[in-house]
Amino acid sequence: MAASTLDIRHEEDRVRACMGSWTDALRARDADRIASHYVDDVVVADLAPPLWHVGAATVRKNFEAWFRTWRGPIRCDVRDVHVAVSGDVAWARCLNHIAGPRTNEPDTDMWVRVTVCFRKVDGEWKVEHEHVSVPFYMDGSDRAALDLEP
Repeated sequence: MAASTLDIRHEEDRVRACMGSWTDALRARDADRIASHYVDDVVVADLAPPLWHVGAATVRKNFEAWFRTWRGPIRCDVRDVHVAVSGDVAWARCLNHIAGPRTNEPDTDMWVRVTVCFRKVDGEWKVEHEHVSVPFYMDGSDRAALDLEP
């Protein structure tokens, strides 16, 4: 029997709440809380090398290191969120605006594209796969297009 529209909307709202909790944890620089949103064997394609980051422990470690590169609040605004749920899997896409003062770099102010695949584990939505990217200029410079805005 197919899930009702009401059930699907309820699960979509739960996925959105998970994404909101993740965003709040980022703003609070809480790497443990961020990592709690991932399955143990998550695979993440992030902005920083290598091509794949594997495991929630790696995600936590990477965020701890990244947080040390900020000297003030981290602004994270999320927009254009789209969520789809089917059974015990879901996916979402959005644009995230990351901005704020950095320790040894110019201030950050950029938009990133995010796609997240979720799996329901023991009744909770957890991130199974995440892909974060920025486009690059294909004019031969291979420069990241950090100046784009939606």
